[in-house]
Amino acid sequence: MDELRARTAAAFPGIRADLEALVRIPSVSNSAFDQAHVAQSAAAVADLLRGTGLDDVEILTVTTADGRTGAPAVVARRPAAPGAPTVLLYAHHDVQPPGDAAAWETSPFEPTERGGRLFGRGAADDKAGVVAHVGALRVLGDDLGVGVTVFVEGEEEIGSPTFADFLHAHRDRLAADVIVVADSSNWSVGVPGLTTSLRGLVDCTVEVEVLSHAVHSGMYGGPVLDAVTLLARLVATLHDDAGDVAVEGLVTAPDPVVDLDEAQLRVDAGVLDGVGLAGTGPITARMWTRPAIAVIGFDAPAVATASNTITPRATAKLSVRIAPGQDPAEAMAALRRHLEGHAPFGARVTVVDGEQGRPFLAPADSPAMQAARQAFGEAWGTDPVDLGIGGSIPFIADLLEVYPQAQILVTGVEDPDSRAHGANESVHLGELEKVVLAEALLLEHLAGAAGAAGATA
Repeated sequence: MDELRARTAAAFPGIRADLEALVRIPSVSNSAFDQAHVAQSAAAVADLLRGTGLDDVEILTVTTADGRTGAPAVVARRPAAPGAPTVLLYAHHDVQPPGDAAAWETSPFEPTERGGRLFGRGAADDKAGVVAHVGALRVLGDDLGVGVTVFVEGEEEIGSPTFADFLHAHRDRLAADVIVVADSSNWSVGVPGLTTSLRGLVDCTVEVEVLSHAVHSGMYGGPVLDAVTLLARLVATLHDDAGDVAVEGLVTAPDPVVDLDEAQLRVDAGVLDGVGLAGTGPITARMWTRPAIAVIGFDAPAVATASNTITPRATAKLSVRIAPGQDPAEAMAALRRHLEGHAPFGARVTVVDGEQGRPFLAPADSPAMQAARQAFGEAWGTDPVDLGIGGSIPFIADLLEVYPQAQILVTGVEDPDSRAHGANESVHLGELEKVVLAEALLLEHLAGAAGAAGATA
């Protein structure tokens, strides 16, 4: 391990420079932004992978049955030697929109170091994941004892809409024994984490309609309540007085064995003083293994242009994170039943289904997980924490569907202060170096385990 640690330290200045170069490319996959930058980012990633000694490097797209062409993905391969496993290393090179420029302390696409952290859009999510793979391969060099396929997609931040089609189109090319998804987080700076559970996702829009047209609020106000008020009353039924989700049919998973400090959570999330936390039970359970519902969009007359009328209709977009073990279709049906069954004052309620993504629960004792625990413990000098993530990575279910025998590991380069998707996103540079070392050790351990199994066969 000492030799790999020394190699990683020697290679890290170049790895950091590679990350900075990627951050400078504004590869926002949202269609409102210039998609030429996504293509530029794919080309840059392909060059980095060629630089690791992988000769079989392609930039690929897939066209779906309805004629939609996906964003460019990079696939790089080195076949396994006889008896050695193949490991698929996943990351994504697209990023979220920068959002409000005024909220950034420095330009989002100009990487800047402050306090040992590198700031910039994508510095953590997930261009750090890209360079973690590149760095591990660079560190191992000719000592790489496993077959490797690197898959860096370009549309994760818009929900990976062509991911399943891509897997089916390139099924043989992407087949692997172990899949490492570098798109999650660690427990804290100084303490690694392995993500063993992810919540799934369903979302929908719900419209409340009370009038065929707007009417004068003075002439009809009183007996006729506006749609915004009724929509607010409907949304309020989704939680009980303690803030726990009150939709019958949404399941919960067992509580995690670790918990978070409330004071630290309030700091990490930026909760304002005096604002209470919702729900009951362990904070980690509320975040990882229980359902959560949020209103993420609202259509109603804007304050600046409002007229003195009773609003006839209003619409909200709801995002529901579902616990491991919950079927997304059943969750959507439960949400629909609740919304339609709680129509206030007989208002007309229309629910339109949106996205669905399945949750994920990893086996805690698979050979790949054991190798990962050893590698991360060696890299950090402390055992990794098994953690859940409240967010969703729906494409993991697609991977398991196409490759049901594969062992999946979800690792991360982020920490609680990375602020992925938000202003001032950053990665801790010291932690990124440990991630590179941990992945190199993981690949080494996977090769060793295969060799030991072969010797005893």
